[in-house]
Amino acid sequence: MRSGDGSRGGLKVGRRDAEILRLAVPALGALVAEPLFLLADSAIVASLGTLPLAGLGVAGALLATAVSLFVFLAYGTTAAVARRLGAGDLRGALAQGVDGIWLALLLGVATALVVAPLAGPLVTALGASPEAAPYAVTYLRVSLVGLPGMLVVLAATGVLRGLQDTRTPLAVAAGGAALNVALSLLLVLGLGWGIAGSAAGTAATQLLMAVVLVVVVARGVRRTGAPVRLHPLGVLRSARAGVPLLVRTLTLRVALLVTTFVAARQGDAGIAAHQVAMTVWTTTALALDALAIAAQALVGRALGAADVDGVRAVVRRTAQWGVAVGVVLGAALALAAPLVAGLFAPDEQVHRYLTAALVVVGASLPVAGWVFVLDGVLIGAGDGRYLALAGGATLLCYLPCALAVLALAPAGRAGLVWLWISFAGVYTLARLATLVHRVRTDRWVVVGA
Repeated sequence: MRSGDGSRGGLKVGRRDAEILRLAVPALGALVAEPLFLLADSAIVASLGTLPLAGLGVAGALLATAVSLFVFLAYGTTAAVARRLGAGDLRGALAQGVDGIWLALLLGVATALVVAPLAGPLVTALGASPEAAPYAVTYLRVSLVGLPGMLVVLAATGVLRGLQDTRTPLAVAAGGAALNVALSLLLVLGLGWGIAGSAAGTAATQLLMAVVLVVVVARGVRRTGAPVRLHPLGVLRSARAGVPLLVRTLTLRVALLVTTFVAARQGDAGIAAHQVAMTVWTTTALALDALAIAAQALVGRALGAADVDGVRAVVRRTAQWGVAVGVVLGAALALAAPLVAGLFAPDEQVHRYLTAALVVVGASLPVAGWVFVLDGVLIGAGDGRYLALAGGATLLCYLPCALAVLALAPAGRAGLVWLWISFAGVYTLARLATLVHRVRTDRWVVVGA
């Protein structure tokens, strides 16, 4: 076997770092571009008034949930394509990617058809007021036209990541963000379409992004002669491989929902501070997730090439990067907590709550960096079944802690701090324990295509 270890195989550590950053930095840019869609829509729709903005908030939450549940289309495809690429089977890698794209298209169409007639009950269940509900329904139904494109973008991005290309998705995401702003301005303010214009601009942008990425993938498919038609068995295999990652994602979403539920019991100031703290946590997670994406692509490729030494070297180095980035972000956040709280919480009570929560978030980021990277390592290895089981186990560890905060901690700042200690501390450490336990074994190191 070839060695990928910088000390034994002749590959300098600097080159390993360069390879990680070559994948992670553009991946971070693409990850950041995605929230800009909703941010731009929010800024433009805000000019229409409070009710349209409230409707956008509810509909946007539903769309974000759908995207998070289907993120396995990107992650699973990255792992499968990278493994075949490492094995020297570029044609097979692209064929696997095509299956993933077909699966994304079918899931997008099916989901849009199911959700469209349920738009009213869904926005009501999510808490939209009777006045804001019509705006939420309008935005959601128009946006569903672009949902197939949105999911195809996930799958095609996964294909390119597996091929060790994160720059093309970045370019497409950046171009899409700019186009979305232009279309929304034209349709909302120029043509007076209101909130429907904002949704139409986003849907059109997502569909166009999907077309561009599919064209890029199709060029490689033509060069290798890989099949492009719908292959039912291949699509079924991709779907079955994605189920464990879907379960893993569901456990994460449940943990987040439970955290929000408990935070809402800490009073208005508590939930307000929690919302900002969760937004900050999500934003810092993007940098850590970019390293996880690099780990997915590199581990999958090394396993496909039967380069076990290379796999171990990638695990060590990406983990070091994850912890280091977590330390830097965490220290900066903890030190700047009062300033950050001042920017987002002018109210004195919310300011105190938020400052305390942000210090806890900052302290947790080094561990979170380690967790994100190891999660990416096992996704890249195709170890989804273990991740699903581990997700269930860690959720069971977290739920009693969150409920204990609800039952025992006094409502207010103390309750919010204990909640974040439970989420960012106990839950993250439980995830770390399951991941470290797995990575230290050889059961996930399955080589070959």
